[in-house]
Amino acid sequence: MVYLIKNTSIVNEGKTIIADVLIKEGKIEKIAAQISVPFAVTEINGEGLHLLPGVIDDQVHFREPGLTHKANIYTEARAAVMGGVTSFMEMPNTAPPAFTHRQLEEKYAIAAQTSVANYSFYMGTSNDNADEVLFTNDRKHDICGVKIFMGSSTGNLLVDNPLVLEKIFCNSEVLIATHCEDEQTIVNNLARYEGKTITPDQHPIIRDVEACYLSSHKAIQIAQKCGTRLHILHITTAKELNLFGNMLPLADKRITSEVCVHHLHFTANDYATKGHQIKCNPAIKAPENREAIWQALLDDRLDVIATDHAPHLLSEKGWQRNAQGILEPTPNTPYSGAHAGLPLVQHSLQLMLHYVAEGRITIEKMVEKMSHAVATCFKIENRGFIQEGYWADVVLVNTHAPYTVTAQNIAYKCGWSPLEGTTLPATIEKTFVNGQIVYENGRVNESHKGMRLRFNP
Repeated sequence: MVYLIKNTSIVNEGKTIIADVLIKEGKIEKIAAQISVPFAVTEINGEGLHLLPGVIDDQVHFREPGLTHKANIYTEARAAVMGGVTSFMEMPNTAPPAFTHRQLEEKYAIAAQTSVANYSFYMGTSNDNADEVLFTNDRKHDICGVKIFMGSSTGNLLVDNPLVLEKIFCNSEVLIATHCEDEQTIVNNLARYEGKTITPDQHPIIRDVEACYLSSHKAIQIAQKCGTRLHILHITTAKELNLFGNMLPLADKRITSEVCVHHLHFTANDYATKGHQIKCNPAIKAPENREAIWQALLDDRLDVIATDHAPHLLSEKGWQRNAQGILEPTPNTPYSGAHAGLPLVQHSLQLMLHYVAEGRITIEKMVEKMSHAVATCFKIENRGFIQEGYWADVVLVNTHAPYTVTAQNIAYKCGWSPLEGTTLPATIEKTFVNGQIVYENGRVNESHKGMRLRFNP
């Protein structure tokens, strides 16, 4: 199918221009003020709409294999394209975790059959699989990175052996992405609550600022010693921001960082109404941290925006729907019984457009952080920009058509969102993946499948 998008506002590389875009054979064939062609095309009127590069989400948890009662690659990729996310990079904490290349390839095979979005998967690490992890050096063009949990997580994904950490950091030729929280600090904080009832608002006291800072600082020290290409995920504290700089262009940075939409949106004050809905690791913290990470995002100390999309069933979060279908907390759910993580990939772009509408960030800067910078940071081949010759992963957005998140339009398999009831200022009109329309008019075209991302490390 050949598409000609006419008279649309293209947001790309710090500028917004009104132009036409010709999409042919999956790629952006031409961008010009006016395009006419001597062959048949499907013409799309883009007047009054913004054409954005598709969002690339560098951190999601789609739960397959083994945890598919919560989510799977098929359902969450559908939700992603409905929200303008055209590519994702998925984490290894499935069941079993992706600790071997065979297990990793099994996930790629599932995605090839079921994902309407483009995809890549991180290699998982434990204290016992360093040699297997380092085989990624031979496959650095088709694996997004190595994931290391340097703090408390699930199962045996925690890597706390210093010899293993140094071996991987000093020998990996691919990007290492870290979840940074200091395990001992968390254990010590939790011990103070022994025998007491822990409420949701105490989560950021248990998983506190110091836990994040100590672990991030440690990761950076090892990376600097080894010359590692390090990417620290989901920064949540003002204190950590001193660890990052903005003096180098992103392409030249060896140490980069990510902020997630929920840490830009919620604060610890929201536990009063959202409770364990917004329990996540690292925790959503006090308001002064949110203000600091916003500033660091805008001045380029923080490099990319992602979601850390992590769905759980309502029952696993200590919530339920009442007879009227309204979300309410389940009485007497213990802190330890409420799973950490929240689903976000369907609404991340619209949520950030809310902040564009508020004037907190420009649409050009938002596109930079959700698309351009992710492609640059991970050195993704021919994606993340609206450029001739690049894959046509693009999104048409109506910034004048408000959209309310409801139980009926949530596409996640888990069936809920912490944004339920929120009205966002923009609607996703169409999502193109590899030059094909995979979402329009509220419907997903499942006949088109995404592609495996390629990298140029």
